[in-house]
Amino acid sequence: MTKSTPPSTPKISFEFFPPKTPEGREKLLAVRDRLAALRPEYFSVTYGAGGSTRDNTRDIVMQIHRDGCAVAPHLSFGGDSEQAVLELIRSYRDAGIRHLVALRGDMPSGMGIHKLVNANELVALVRKHFGDHFQIKVAAYPEIHPDAESYQRDVYWLGEKFRAGADCAITQYFYNADAYFYFMDECARQGIDKPVIPGIMPITNYQSLARFSANCGAEIPRWLAHKLKGFGDDAESLRACGEEVVSRLCEKLLAGGAPGFHFYTMNQAEPTVSILANLSISGRD
Repeated sequence: MTKSTPPSTPKISFEFFPPKTPEGREKLLAVRDRLAALRPEYFSVTYGAGGSTRDNTRDIVMQIHRDGCAVAPHLSFGGDSEQAVLELIRSYRDAGIRHLVALRGDMPSGMGIHKLVNANELVALVRKHFGDHFQIKVAAYPEIHPDAESYQRDVYWLGEKFRAGADCAITQYFYNADAYFYFMDECARQGIDKPVIPGIMPITNYQSLARFSANCGAEIPRWLAHKLKGFGDDAESLRACGEEVVSRLCEKLLAGGAPGFHFYTMNQAEPTVSILANLSISGRD
């Protein structure tokens, strides 16, 4: 394993999904305020297939930006035209937003057969029209993308995103540190030297985690699945176990040279706050 020196202050960032109700929005902004005290590099906001949450995403992105926090809107084509995507990016640029998360995305159901626009094409489009204005993040898959031809080709396509102009990558969440380290070794073998930030999913509900993991291709180790299932309706014990497991994972990743963490918060503050407290991480210098 290629091992690097861990950063003195790991970079952290937090991901939200756009709320659907006024009550959800107020709750999210309260969570944002709690997490902002940890001085993250940025908050990111997800974006639904074909822009199904596009307006909600844009609204909450602009709110976070107006409130003085760095924010990274997720972006993909889905069923949108190139012009629509450029107009959205232009509105972010004009507002002074400096971060983007560029994704291939998914085609919304009911739209027939369309050609998906790969993330490297989207990165190239942003660079062509907006130069170096944005810091562009892309996705990486230590446990391999569900649609990948092979492990090596999956890493190759990550390299294509970087060659198109991406600045760093954020991984799908995982619970096996060796998967990340092996992935980083393969990246090095293929000449990739840009930062790859581990994505971290706190564990608060086994059923939800199992369902989401099955859809996105993330693996829950067998031992962990059995342990979590064994708690049954004991939500408090499950959360305590999840906090311990994820804190240990983060410790291993830092010891192995990971540059920081991107937390999939699920619009909750406490699980992430507790993990970072265990790691004695308080954000940027």
